[in-house]
Amino acid sequence: MDHMPGAIGSDEEPEPGWRALFSLRYLGPTTTISLGVALYAFNEFFVSTALPSAVDELGGAALISWAFTFFLVFAIVGGLAATNLKARLGARKALVLSVLVFLAGSCVTVIAGTMQVLIAGRALQGFGEGVVAAICYALIPVLFPERLVQKVFGLEAVIWAVAAFGGPVLAGFLTEFFSWRMAFAFNLAVGLVFLALVFPSVPPGGAAESTAPLPLWRLAFAGGGILLVSAAATAGAMLAIALVAAALLLLLAAYRRDRRSTSAILPPTAFRWNDMIGAGLWVILLMPLAQAAGAVFMVYGFQFLWGYGPTMAGALGASLAVAWSGAAILVAMIPGEAGRLRAMAAGPVLLAAGMAFSVMGVATDALTPVVAGQVIMGIGMGLNWGPICQLLMSRAGDAERDRTSAMLPTLQTAGYALGAAVFGLVANLAGFGDTANIEGARAGIAAAYAGATLVAVAAAVLGFRTVGRAASVS
Repeated sequence: MDHMPGAIGSDEEPEPGWRALFSLRYLGPTTTISLGVALYAFNEFFVSTALPSAVDELGGAALISWAFTFFLVFAIVGGLAATNLKARLGARKALVLSVLVFLAGSCVTVIAGTMQVLIAGRALQGFGEGVVAAICYALIPVLFPERLVQKVFGLEAVIWAVAAFGGPVLAGFLTEFFSWRMAFAFNLAVGLVFLALVFPSVPPGGAAESTAPLPLWRLAFAGGGILLVSAAATAGAMLAIALVAAALLLLLAAYRRDRRSTSAILPPTAFRWNDMIGAGLWVILLMPLAQAAGAVFMVYGFQFLWGYGPTMAGALGASLAVAWSGAAILVAMIPGEAGRLRAMAAGPVLLAAGMAFSVMGVATDALTPVVAGQVIMGIGMGLNWGPICQLLMSRAGDAERDRTSAMLPTLQTAGYALGAAVFGLVANLAGFGDTANIEGARAGIAAAYAGATLVAVAAAVLGFRTVGRAASVS
């Protein structure tokens, strides 16, 4: 693996402080990595504002959810393929190729004449951005010294918060004063800037390290499994159970084939509960899975249960992103690993507590516990995300660092996709439905949050296991 000066594995003393990220030495890598993350973040938030206008022009309202689903599923597939592509082509060529796929998908969305074509463009965007995000994460310990890695994650948290606030506003402005096509064209401008930055910021090399073929069957099984779970969210009860069962079989098949492969996608200890990296990857998956319940239902709840308008409901919903960013910045200032491990262990506990507050508030028609729960959940996510990513990157061996690093954004995306589908199904079975009255909506949202609380508790148990394993070998 190629290393920039001062990266992990270098004997040179790293530069301390936030200002180092924007020094001449690190400005290029900082901007490139941040823009790669921003491509995904903005696509998650701003597209939801532009899509209703696209549906008005193109028709196909029944397909609107698939514009999100296909982006997420193909982003996961791209993330799983990223390590293989990086090994075969080198980081720079793999990034160039994947951003070209993203740009091609963006062009398709801009010129789409039907919803089916727009969804196809979203799938291309998702695959390209999945590869970009995974490789960007894999490059963090290569392009930055270890003491700056935690600050890079703090910066990425700010980018997510800006995307949560600014993405819908920007998309709304472009859609209202120009057109929804102009909003989608924003991706072209950002993608071209990212493409131009890759060449000076990402070192060449690493090409032809592997001649292993792309793991097409494993990617198809994994993507198909997540797609079936997503489809289950809008199916009837019996069909939904059958789809979830089929999805679990496909995901298990992908995992077992990967374990037997000589060119595995996953790290060798992935999802082993008695291993630090294995338990840590479970935390990376389960925390976003639990938090997805809020991402799906909370803004809707502020509007439907408490009668707030879209602007106020969006601002209340964004309190989680603000709390996440603030906590991530604070935890990035912790100098020693022991303090970061404590923060990492506290994160899932706070997430579970925030979920429990939200269950109580929704069930009793009390707004204050729900808002407090949002803030507590955001703090929990912020305390955990940067430290656990840095821990897994630093403790993975050189041979496994690429695979481990690439799994971080991929599992995060998979968690959100699976959580949105699972808790959508839970809410619908509890009475939410398409035409739910207030009591039906309240019961459905409370059930989703109760299920998410259990998932967050499991993440907390695995978080303590991760920290314990890390401390025992430090």
